[in-house]
Amino acid sequence: MRLSDVITEAILQMLQASDAGTAEIKRNELANMYGCVPSQINYVIASRFTPEQGYIVESKRGGGGYIRIRRIKVDRSNALMHLVNSVGNEISANTARILVNNLSMEGFIPAKAASLIDAAMSDTCYTDVPNTLRNKLRAAIFKQMLLSCI
Repeated sequence: MRLSDVITEAILQMLQASDAGTAEIKRNELANMYGCVPSQINYVIASRFTPEQGYIVESKRGGGGYIRIRRIKVDRSNALMHLVNSVGNEISANTARILVNNLSMEGFIPAKAASLIDAAMSDTCYTDVPNTLRNKLRAAIFKQMLLSCI
């Protein structure tokens, strides 16, 4: 398991342990705990705890600073429509995989549907498509698959 995955899991556990669905972390403390640089924590938060993935991140800088991550609670249909609208015209296989995983973890799509969507987003499906068009085609297919889950 990559360090980014380990840090993500730690933050997710903090969120689950909180009654309010909020995790408050000190970047330097978390970096020391996992033996990494603080920018690694920034990377994890910026890439895996975005509004599109259902999170609000607030930060306070300075000596007593913190990063607060809050899970947004939305219903299934709104979450799927928000995601369809936020995907845009292109999506990478990795981004699609993360989004599908989040939808599945939240129970917005069944595990079987998540598995099928994940397979359809895989780079191996697009080997005959020119590189310049792969992410555009993937985004169009991804949106249609999500709409079929609503």
